[in-house]
Amino acid sequence: MPPLPLDQLPVEGKRVLVRADLNVPLTDGQITDDSRIRASLPTLRNLLDRGAAVIIMTHLGRPKGAVVPELRLDPVSRQLSDLLGQAVRKLDDCVGDEVAAAVAVLKPGEVVLLENLRFHDGETKNDPDFARGLAALADAYVNDAFGTCHRAHASVVGVAGLLPSAEGLLVARERRALDRLVNDPKRPYLAIIGGAKVADKITVIRSLLARVDRLLVGGAMAYTFLKAAGHEIGASLLDREHLADVAGLLKEDRAGAKKLHLPVDHVAVTAGRRESSLTDGVAIPAGSSGIDIGPRTIRAFSDLIASSATIFANGPMGKFEEPPFDTGTKALLRAIADSKAFSVIGGGDSIAAAHQADVADRIGHLCTGGGASMEYLTGAPLPGIAALEAAAERRL
Repeated sequence: MPPLPLDQLPVEGKRVLVRADLNVPLTDGQITDDSRIRASLPTLRNLLDRGAAVIIMTHLGRPKGAVVPELRLDPVSRQLSDLLGQAVRKLDDCVGDEVAAAVAVLKPGEVVLLENLRFHDGETKNDPDFARGLAALADAYVNDAFGTCHRAHASVVGVAGLLPSAEGLLVARERRALDRLVNDPKRPYLAIIGGAKVADKITVIRSLLARVDRLLVGGAMAYTFLKAAGHEIGASLLDREHLADVAGLLKEDRAGAKKLHLPVDHVAVTAGRRESSLTDGVAIPAGSSGIDIGPRTIRAFSDLIASSATIFANGPMGKFEEPPFDTGTKALLRAIADSKAFSVIGGGDSIAAAHQADVADRIGHLCTGGGASMEYLTGAPLPGIAALEAAAERRL
């Protein structure tokens, strides 16, 4: 059974606990990209307009169960107050007697923000007592944090089992967009996977190869693929632990439909030098490290993008946060925007790059959850969605 839609959850005069994904990037205590906060506004406004008292919970960074002052949510509460146009009081904890007392006097139309959930290790461990402490604050629960739906955490899974629960508007919108890729996507279907960590994406790549028509690999993870294919990669990043897995994947692809496409040239830098150079071909000279895809790769990948009907992209093609090594990432994003395909871009880095390339408004859907979106596309059940589905079943 699908999750209960937000408009079917009775909220008037009730305290509603909302799991949002407000894990925004901070530099010197200042928010550098508030996209995730803005994405949460429709659900929050819906609840407030319908007479709910709203209790927001989120995580920020990876404090690993300890209080880290730099990861307190004060900047988030200030930005949220500005965007909502009303005061959002930030509490000093997320469970306990003081939190319960503050929430107990909350009136319809008012909002509080609980402190960083991950200051407690019970959050990531899905500790039942921690989940009960959160659930005790409210009468109902809404999950609007698609980016954490692939995590079996207390605020994502545990609370949903204790309160009447519904999916937020953002989660519903994310699922609708991704379902277009899962359920009979228009062909050719192209996936573009970048970033640095092979370990995070090898399982997803294997699954996607069974679903897509073409799969382009870029970013630092491409060097492990190139090494496994027998090419010299110089001093480029190499994941030796997963080299055998990648080699097996390449062998399967070569013996089958040959869907995998790897970079054919690179922008490289030499240790101790600031200037970069282009390689003549696939090989990267000894002592040099690949840092972006080269112009031949951009042209080849862009041609494949132009001939696709459905596109999913996750992860940058190079060190995009340091121009001019953002060239490959931005060029492919512009090619996606110029194409006639239905496109979905997932992950914070990819979305940030789309805004920097000034093409975000020409992408079919910007998915707030990178890891969650990739797992969703493999067909694997996400714990957060499964918990909402189970809650809907119990409601009958």
